[in-house]
Amino acid sequence: MQTYKYEKIRNVAVLGHGGCGKTTLVEAMAYTTGVTKRMGRVEDGTTISDYDKEEQKRQFSISTSVVPILWEETKINFLDTPGYFDFVGEVEEAVSAADAAVIVVSAKAGVEVGTVKAWEMCERYHLPRIFFVTDMDVDNASFREVVEDLRERYGNRIAPFHTPIRENESFVGFVNVVKMAGRRFSNNLGEYVDGEIPDYCMDYSEKYRAELMESIAETSEELMEKFFEGEEFTMVEIENAIRQSVGSADMVPVLCGSGIQARGAFALLQAIDKYFPSPNKGVITGMNQKTGVTFFADYDANKEFSARVWKTIADPFMGKFSLIKICSGVLRSDSVIFNATSDTEERLSRLYVLRGREQIEVKELYAGDIGAIGKLSDTQTGDTLSTKAVPILYDRPKLSTPYTYLRYEAKTKGDEDKISQSIAKLMEEDKTLRLVNDKENRQTLLYGIGEQHLEITFSKLTSRYKVDVETSKPRVPYRETIRKKVQVQGRHKKQSGGAGQFGDVTMVFEPSGDLDTPYVFEEKIFGGAVPKNFFPAVEKGIQESVLQGPLAGYPVVGIKATLVDGSYHPVDSNEMAFKLASIKAFKNGVMDATPILLEPIVSLKVLVPERYMGDILGDLSKRRGRVLGMNPVAGGKQEILADIPLSELYGYSTDLRSMTGGMGEYSYEFARYEPAPADVQAKVIEENAGKEN
Repeated sequence: MQTYKYEKIRNVAVLGHGGCGKTTLVEAMAYTTGVTKRMGRVEDGTTISDYDKEEQKRQFSISTSVVPILWEETKINFLDTPGYFDFVGEVEEAVSAADAAVIVVSAKAGVEVGTVKAWEMCERYHLPRIFFVTDMDVDNASFREVVEDLRERYGNRIAPFHTPIRENESFVGFVNVVKMAGRRFSNNLGEYVDGEIPDYCMDYSEKYRAELMESIAETSEELMEKFFEGEEFTMVEIENAIRQSVGSADMVPVLCGSGIQARGAFALLQAIDKYFPSPNKGVITGMNQKTGVTFFADYDANKEFSARVWKTIADPFMGKFSLIKICSGVLRSDSVIFNATSDTEERLSRLYVLRGREQIEVKELYAGDIGAIGKLSDTQTGDTLSTKAVPILYDRPKLSTPYTYLRYEAKTKGDEDKISQSIAKLMEEDKTLRLVNDKENRQTLLYGIGEQHLEITFSKLTSRYKVDVETSKPRVPYRETIRKKVQVQGRHKKQSGGAGQFGDVTMVFEPSGDLDTPYVFEEKIFGGAVPKNFFPAVEKGIQESVLQGPLAGYPVVGIKATLVDGSYHPVDSNEMAFKLASIKAFKNGVMDATPILLEPIVSLKVLVPERYMGDILGDLSKRRGRVLGMNPVAGGKQEILADIPLSELYGYSTDLRSMTGGMGEYSYEFARYEPAPADVQAKVIEENAGKEN
């Protein structure tokens, strides 16, 4: 593949709801431009994008894949993203590397939740965008309804550039509203020839064009003057105005086609080439680590080399690849690169452009382009690559925080190390996975964006790395404490011929008032009833006991233990005997001091459209949540603030999506511990009765 400079590069994220036809559209564009000789199908697992076994098995995208397509003299790097919300991290990585986006909408399904979320992400990243309405070959497809829905949501920024032409219930062409010309598909590659505009298309085509001319007039005073004087704009004026408006996201074109029939792909490629900005129209700045001065990269090939690693592929069959976007300068296949994040230097041997799983070797990549480097041992997603002379650091991409988690254990004893190494590789590839080793509750937890995300991750463990795990509901990190003051004796006596063991302590246990600290130990011994050298052993007994309380096996907090009396034997007393006596006193004392369970309470934020407020509030009430307030948020949404027991959030990700059609989002953070209600306490004690913790 030849080298392209920034003015001939377009980096385009393909976004949309799950199953709306993104991968099929990218496949259609690859087919129409001759990248592939036969158009693959998602159902058959033969597309360029979905090359992973899990994707082929489930028939939807799980990871973002890069598909570079050459259109005339322009290289368009398509970043085909997953549509299902559990893989939002993949979308966020792609959007951070893109300069524009195509949002795919199925004419059959209309505007869906994923469409709205794609728009919101483009707004967040200030990306120019085009809507492509696919499935126009379907009988009940309505381009007009999609346009009206988009306009209702996003106003006059929505600009239809096409009107579909249908004959005998078939999609045969479209009206190019910009040029006011008919287009008829001429072959199975989606190529078209000029044709007449049918009468039944004229009304809407003229309406759309009049609105488009009005929008163009608003781009400059000169054009506005011309518009009011009734003069026609030239094609150059129209295209320049559209390019300016699309680049600033003030205008969002709507095109139509059929991914399955590869129709409309040529028109989309033309629009991307003509109206989307090249990388150098964007601004990107980093920090020079040597000088502390801001480095204005701005995709300038004449500056020192720097690049950002926006994604990592760690496939056991393909190997490890760091996907990069060149932010400045030129990267050559024999360059020495410096990782400012990990402070390591490496010499490259090969430089690639990936197309799905295909690895195309290239000699160099210019600023603005997207490529891949293999086998960088100390490089991760978000790292910056540069030269040692000018070490640059860019901000890392902001990825969604995972809140759904599962407990897992090895099915086969001895597989623990292999499993942890395999999960580490998956986490290298997927930055929305998080591993937590909860030593307190003797469990290992894997966090992900949703239940489907975790299910597929564990499935990858089996298919890729040949290890099996058993998943289960996580053990909630309850705590135990006491409510009243008691005095108890703990006595350990053992005689078995020769020297025995003897330890005797009298202790006072009472609430310390500090639930953040497990215990406070004091001694108030008079007259040497217990020698001083045994005090540490008594405290050691308390220290070990608080790790697993006698009520339900959870850690004990907020307890004050005071050694007030005891006795010893000059021969049989030793540290072990006093430690065991202390453990016995603790167990008896806690059970006498009205022990209770404390449950973790988290501060929850739920972001939902206003129309779902009633359902959410009702559900939170059922989950023992206490609503603390509501804040209106832009876009007709409400942020609900509530305190809720952590135990009630198990499965909340799925339930929230179900209640809000996928529009709801939530986050939480630990707040404090509170006494658990009697029924919860009884249930937890019963569940843990007789369990080996």
